[in-house]
Amino acid sequence: MTTEQVEVEPPEPPPVDNESIDGRRRPGVTGELPEKIDQTNEGAFRAPPPEAFPADQLPIPDRWRLIESLGLVKEKWWDPYNQNTYKGDRPINRDKVPWLPINGDDWFFVANAISDTVVEPRTFPIPVGVQTTEDPDRLDVFGNEGSLVLSQTFLTGFALLKGNTAYKPPDVEYRATLAFNINHVDVPEKRVLFVEPSNGSSRTDYFVGVQELFFDYHIRNTSDRYDFDSFRIGIQPFQADFRGFLFQDQQLGLRFFGTRDNNRFQYNVAAFWRLEKDTNSGLNAVTQTPRDDFLFIANAYRQDFLIPALTSQITVAYNRNREADDIQIDDNGFPVRPALLGTLRGREYDAFYVGYNADGRVGRINITASAYGVFGEDRNSFFTDRPADIRAFFAAAELSYDRDWARFRLSGAYASGDDDPYDDVEGGYDAVFENPIFAGADTSYWIRQTIPFAGGGRAVSVNNRNGLLNSLRPSKEQGQSNFNNPGLVLVGAGADFDLTPEFRLSANANHLWFENTSSLEALRNEGSIPKEIGFDLSAAAIWRPSAIQNVVFRLSGAALISGKGFDDLFDNLGNTGTYYSVLANVILTY
Repeated sequence: MTTEQVEVEPPEPPPVDNESIDGRRRPGVTGELPEKIDQTNEGAFRAPPPEAFPADQLPIPDRWRLIESLGLVKEKWWDPYNQNTYKGDRPINRDKVPWLPINGDDWFFVANAISDTVVEPRTFPIPVGVQTTEDPDRLDVFGNEGSLVLSQTFLTGFALLKGNTAYKPPDVEYRATLAFNINHVDVPEKRVLFVEPSNGSSRTDYFVGVQELFFDYHIRNTSDRYDFDSFRIGIQPFQADFRGFLFQDQQLGLRFFGTRDNNRFQYNVAAFWRLEKDTNSGLNAVTQTPRDDFLFIANAYRQDFLIPALTSQITVAYNRNREADDIQIDDNGFPVRPALLGTLRGREYDAFYVGYNADGRVGRINITASAYGVFGEDRNSFFTDRPADIRAFFAAAELSYDRDWARFRLSGAYASGDDDPYDDVEGGYDAVFENPIFAGADTSYWIRQTIPFAGGGRAVSVNNRNGLLNSLRPSKEQGQSNFNNPGLVLVGAGADFDLTPEFRLSANANHLWFENTSSLEALRNEGSIPKEIGFDLSAAAIWRPSAIQNVVFRLSGAALISGKGFDDLFDNLGNTGTYYSVLANVILTY
């Protein structure tokens, strides 16, 4: 029998397993998309389409609605650590403030409050009053040294911001900060606190200052990563360099600023019209006519320049002072403009500053450095009554090395001094308004305390409070820059020890000299004054309970062991050659 060959159709191939390997799918194969998700959260930003996310995730349109809808946090106005409308964590509910002229659901309110308490016993050379003294038996030029300062400052700030600012600058910002200060000072001699001998040797004073009052407008974003251009007008804080060597203050001004290249490049262009300051608190006195003193400044920062991990900054500034005809008496009756030095005539000047600043690290070594040159013209030198060229220089550097919980620091600073007060060149370096964070900062005796220049100029100080330079000004708040000064040389070493996250110990030792004593010799009519100021030794303990910045306790002590130059200027009968300063400080922040 013949058997026919029958062709059998092959069976259907097995289905393709697109998920045969966990986390991978077969190229060219797209599975079913998840169901569309409707956005019903009114007022939120529109969410991306669901196919932009894995199926097991859900987009959250903003940073506050989820935790609010889950009821995980019950808002308390006094709690800054959880979501709080008064700290800008949630937008303003316009239904509760219909009187507020805002539109949209992206306005935020931020409130701040700070209490700053200072108790400061200290000693420094205190001249005996010419007409009278608290000790009738004393015939010395200098009297008892001890004094006490008590100061309490309350700051309250408010800001109104537009824009979801988690990743970008606010579109609009209004900010105001007021400061109320009450202070008490007790000294052992008359005519130190008041010009009138009848007013005694203690003083209690208070003042309210406007420290911030500005409008900030976000002009545009210049990249997808929120590089931007903005401007700010009003009373605003500004720091010209990393450590506050040239200018660090809150002044009336107009400022343009922004970033480029993912924030690796930053720039500032600003003009400031300097406000008068209250004599005893140092706060802005907005009810007085601003000074005829202007500062124009521009700087640019670049990260990873000149080397990786180093930020470089170039600064150019012009200080235009026209106060030659301005006679200013401070609140205690002492003349501050013009300073009671030399010919006692008014001054005005044009000072141009050019500087380079660096901050970062080189390998394991942290570095901060600044260098400035100042050039221009003083229209009326108080030594000669003639115009004089300004030509002075400044440099400072701090190197530090971190080892576990310790940082070890080396510091050095140089400010040129005037070598001939009677020529037509002023070579003493002075800043516009310094507030240096350097060489121990306000823990240091020399930076914290003011040393009166008795016998060379009435109501004039060798240095100024919270200042490094020996500028021979009546005060840095109300006086003019002075380029006829002895300059400064400083060499220092220090260390910071973070013993726990809450507790830090710091110690610092500086050796100081006048760079050139020619101006001191001319003002004191002395043939020779040694350069050595002395050794400045200080230590500080800082305690932050719970490792927060809202409660900070600080206790520091400093001593100046005077050198030959200091003793020559301020020697008196019974002087031990050692002066001290103790600072107890409590800062509470909301």
